[in-house]
Amino acid sequence: MQTTLSEFASLLPRAAEAERILRSCVHCGFCNATCPTYQLLGDELDGPRGRIYLIKQVLEGNDVTQKTQQHLDRCLSCRNCETTCPSGVDYHNLLDIGRAVVDAAVQRPLSQRLLRKGLRTLAPNPGLFKGLVSSGQIFRALLPSNLETKLPRNASPAKQRPTAIHERQMLILEGCVQSSLSPNTNAAAVRVLDQLGISVTSIQQAVCCGAVDYHLDAQASGLNRARRNIDAWWPSIESGAEAIVQTASGCGAFIKEYAHLLSTDPAYAYKAKIVSSLAKDLVEVLGDEPLEQLGIESTQRLAFHCPCTLQHAQKLGGAVEALLGRLGFNLTTVPDSHLCCGSAGTYSLTQPELSRQLRDNKLNALESGNPEVIVTANIGCQTHLDGAGRTPVRHWIELVESSLP
Repeated sequence: MQTTLSEFASLLPRAAEAERILRSCVHCGFCNATCPTYQLLGDELDGPRGRIYLIKQVLEGNDVTQKTQQHLDRCLSCRNCETTCPSGVDYHNLLDIGRAVVDAAVQRPLSQRLLRKGLRTLAPNPGLFKGLVSSGQIFRALLPSNLETKLPRNASPAKQRPTAIHERQMLILEGCVQSSLSPNTNAAAVRVLDQLGISVTSIQQAVCCGAVDYHLDAQASGLNRARRNIDAWWPSIESGAEAIVQTASGCGAFIKEYAHLLSTDPAYAYKAKIVSSLAKDLVEVLGDEPLEQLGIESTQRLAFHCPCTLQHAQKLGGAVEALLGRLGFNLTTVPDSHLCCGSAGTYSLTQPELSRQLRDNKLNALESGNPEVIVTANIGCQTHLDGAGRTPVRHWIELVESSLP
């Protein structure tokens, strides 16, 4: 695509990157065929090709409007288009660049600004978020339905974590909301890894990966959280930690982006590259281990929802399904498994109507094989799908751990 950046855009820190991405797009339109919002709305500007054209116009100096912002906001950042694209267009990074320019030029309505500020304040603060969830459970019957569905239905309490110290050492990211919404997920992961002779340590100073801030109009704050996490993990990395494990694929996808996002930061570029290389989704760690020695035997009928951040961002589609198959679980077939469930971080709160439509479509697909339970690999997807009050939804590692002899 021919592109001529405006004088303003050419001075942006990521101008060369934006121009390179724009030029790589041939406008073939294959991306629209797999774009969830284009499928729902049928509007060219609510598909990747149209959004790329909008960003191109902005970077070439055309007027920025609320309509432009609205079409970019409706994007789920699911990256399905990247999986589909024959030209390898790095869409998500172009979207980040375009959104930053648009958000700096167009002030949102007060209600949107307050919502986004509230999410950036609450979500990355585990203590505050836990208090909010606890209060919500007490007054659940009084809450409006759009908030009530965000509370866990039957969250398993966290089991005790093992204290044995093994020669192999890994770190684990606790995350910001998972400890309140699904407190047993990380505990289950630690217990399974302990059975395989791996000790797992949580570093208290590393909490939020930074994705919430970064994707809600506060990219600088998101990158500062990334720097704090790198600083928190670095002593353990120097001491030989072999991986940084994530059980939330959304966090894992963002941590793997640290290397790119901090590549021009002279103080953090090298460390960010190391951290990104050590960031591993739990399935990557377990996939290389002798799982047969766990002695798990289960024929439970499951449907697996593969989060977009696992299959499109981390390119690990099929990995969890293969692992569960090795362990004997009976996996149902899920039609259109490449499509987003509508959670997409905070999307279910910022775009509730579209999010609900995508959730219901996804649940219809997941339930078509009559599973006993639905499992997934990301806390956002888990909470969003389970909030419909239909088939129970849990993290896959909890079912693996509960099947240990």
